[in-house]
Amino acid sequence: MALVNEYFLNLSDNYLFADIAKKVSAFKRTHPRIEVISLGIGDVTQPLCPAVTDALHRAVSEMETVSGFHGYGPEQGYAFLREAILKNDFATRGIHLDIKEIFINDGAKSDTGNIQELIRWDNSVGVTDPVYPVYLDSNAMIGRTGPKDDDGRWTNVAYLPCTAENNFVPQLPDRRVDVIYLCYPNNPTGTVLTRTELRKWVNYALENDALIFFDAAYEAYIQDPEIPHSIYEIRGARKCAIEFRSFSKTAGFTGLRCGYTVVPDEVTASTLAGRRVALNPLWNRRQCTKFNGASYLSQRAAEAVYTPAGREQVRRTVSYYMQNAQLLRTTLSRLGFKVYGGENAPYVWMRTPGGRSSWKFFEEMLYGAHVVCTPGVGFGPSGEGYVRFTAFGNREKTEEALARIEKWSQ
Repeated sequence: MALVNEYFLNLSDNYLFADIAKKVSAFKRTHPRIEVISLGIGDVTQPLCPAVTDALHRAVSEMETVSGFHGYGPEQGYAFLREAILKNDFATRGIHLDIKEIFINDGAKSDTGNIQELIRWDNSVGVTDPVYPVYLDSNAMIGRTGPKDDDGRWTNVAYLPCTAENNFVPQLPDRRVDVIYLCYPNNPTGTVLTRTELRKWVNYALENDALIFFDAAYEAYIQDPEIPHSIYEIRGARKCAIEFRSFSKTAGFTGLRCGYTVVPDEVTASTLAGRRVALNPLWNRRQCTKFNGASYLSQRAAEAVYTPAGREQVRRTVSYYMQNAQLLRTTLSRLGFKVYGGENAPYVWMRTPGGRSSWKFFEEMLYGAHVVCTPGVGFGPSGEGYVRFTAFGNREKTEEALARIEKWSQ
């Protein structure tokens, strides 16, 4: 008899964004003539930049020739892209990595979910709260989070609240944890950590022999020159941190799929007997077993992001979204809402008025203004009483959505 993995049964029935889609679909069925504008799910709207599409066309032309055809590529990624990443994303910031420490993937979501395979099931986990759901769900699937308590919190997880009351700066845990997930610029709050605050986490990890899984998917949106773009800007991080990057939000690759993970040679974990084991070769072994590599086409497209034309075109797209973020911040603030983030990230985090729950406010705005936001409680207990707005919409729809919200709120 085949037995089910019962840890899956501890998960909520639907992923957060599936729940949102279901509620929006129900509204549309009963209100077919009303156009709903989504400022919720963080998919991009601007097209791929010309440098990227030109590279795609060239790669497709290569693939239709005998000499230029590419089948299975290296599981770690093609050298041309990994070298471009080393040169442009790290060397320019004084960070020196080796090419074998870079692993190309089909988007950061896969690797942030799969990286936990490298550690034992009984490691404890610490997460900022609210948090991107994939971190906890992927750990729950193998039982690492423990069961949920009566308040819906995983019992083997150290929640690190990030709220307006502590300026969205997570405090170091009051007990030792083995693995810490950090995402900065943060999804969903749109806030960042200073160099000083990030150094505290690296020091904690080194002192407590802990690992940091650092999601830097939104680093391209940082506007403040004092905010670190990579955890490896902090001394000692190479010994304790694995970093995830993505081209999805940086260059509009949500439909093209490409990103990468950095696993430095120095990062290790211990066996029960106390032997130190490097995680880089383990991740390489895992990828060679379970991953056939990102496509040649998407990697050539990603390489084009680093050309002079590509860098300028991507910069303009990032600027476009950040102007949307500024529009969201200023308009919602003018309407009397308490808003946070949106200055170094493409997300604006807003407190719901009158103590409303996240889902109640979501439904009120959907039915009253016909605008979709993301309920904050879907990101964790400390997200209750907040909603998230995305700056990834097009300008006209963002302006129309805000006009609707203004009329509705008054």
